[in-house]
Amino acid sequence: MGYMKNHLATVTTGAFAVTLSILWVWFNGQTGLLDFVFIMAVPITWFLTIMCWLAQKSADYVHDNAGMVEPVPVPAQAQELVHADVQDEDSTRLAAAKTELVGELESLRSTIKMQDGEIDRLRVEISNLETMVQIESLKAELANLKVLASKK
Repeated sequence: MGYMKNHLATVTTGAFAVTLSILWVWFNGQTGLLDFVFIMAVPITWFLTIMCWLAQKSADYVHDNAGMVEPVPVPAQAQELVHADVQDEDSTRLAAAKTELVGELESLRSTIKMQDGEIDRLRVEISNLETMVQIESLKAELANLKVLASKK
């Protein structure tokens, strides 16, 4: 909960509305323009005060802050027992999670090793293909040279 149980906006707007209402009564009937300003401002500020209050009540209801109760203090012995049970349960869960993660890590390592072997095989195949392309290029050049030589 914030300041004034989160009704700070309501209190501030309400204080402004009260101030304007008092000033309106104090300056009543002095000038037409000032009277018009108060006729417009006072109801608007009271409306805003009501809307702030309703909005905060709605937020309290939605977030279940309206009936907040202070927690009951737990005896120290009960806290120690609960803390020990929680630690045992946490260590069991941590050990199980660690075992599961180690298994996943090993499976990932084996997958990576298989992929590394595949990458090496593909590199060899690419170099073989490059050699074959170079051989075919040399054959084409040789054939072109033979054609040029036969034309002369």
